[in-house]
Amino acid sequence: MHVASTCANLPEAAQTPLGSEVYQGLTARPKTLSPWLFYDEQGSQLFEQITELPEYYPTRTEREILRVHADQIVATAAGCERLTMIELGAGTATKTGLLLKAAVRRQNEVTYHAIDVSGSALDEAKQRIEAELEGVAVVPRVCNYTDGLGQIDASGERRMVLYIGSSIGNFEPADALQILRDMRKDLTPGDKLLLGVDMVKDTELLLKAYDDAAGVTAAFNKNVLVRINRELGANFNLNLFRHRARWNDEKARIEMHLESLVAQQVSIPALELEIKLQRGETIHTENSYKFSDAGVIEMLERADFHLSDHWTDEREWFGVYLATAW
Repeated sequence: MHVASTCANLPEAAQTPLGSEVYQGLTARPKTLSPWLFYDEQGSQLFEQITELPEYYPTRTEREILRVHADQIVATAAGCERLTMIELGAGTATKTGLLLKAAVRRQNEVTYHAIDVSGSALDEAKQRIEAELEGVAVVPRVCNYTDGLGQIDASGERRMVLYIGSSIGNFEPADALQILRDMRKDLTPGDKLLLGVDMVKDTELLLKAYDDAAGVTAAFNKNVLVRINRELGANFNLNLFRHRARWNDEKARIEMHLESLVAQQVSIPALELEIKLQRGETIHTENSYKFSDAGVIEMLERADFHLSDHWTDEREWFGVYLATAW
């Protein structure tokens, strides 16, 4: 076993996306794990539970914005053309049906390309949407959404890319900008982006949203260790970690961490790796950046999108921005 080391010849498992992320993240200082590791089948189910929690306002607030404004959003995006919808990080697409219904009302049928890393979530989305919404053809694509967009030919129709749920907030600002720029390269002038973002607000409200009383978010956070145990043979003891949510005021973001309750050593046989954690040391698993209106518009413009319209709720907790590719 290598102890948090650099090794010239990494084992085969370290060449896989999951193994590489775990190896690099847990040998870094400070230790990190990418949030995409959350979304195995169990993690996707836990996240769906999170979206229904009383403390977790983002999903229901964005859903209400879409419910009220779906027809206007679709009409503005389509203009005089037919619309194809593409969703990045679709999950089970519970909110997307509001937009798909509006598209069917407008043009009778619509093709919906759903991109996500979770095949089980996409299967659920396809079965539910096609059963509930006549006129919607669901095309699931299991891949990293930063890679999947360029594979989609809209056959001459106007494309609207849905990047909702404030998923953009999981990335460092420079990376978020690069994602939007890469997205823009895969679009043609006139194509649309619908971007959902969570806005800066009261700190206590934010912290409760990421550390709920029922402990579902804690289970979601710890599930990344369950996945590493299952897929890489690690021996993480979940009872020796606790979920931590922190507000970083300087960077305007919620941070999620797994804090080691004791000094411990963890083996990951598939990676030929052992890692040591001190008591109180954390593994940083997720950031969730919060935005201002001016910040969103600046980010879109720097990525060569032009703001077409935007909508918010009455408390201005969440924003949905429709932008046009130049």
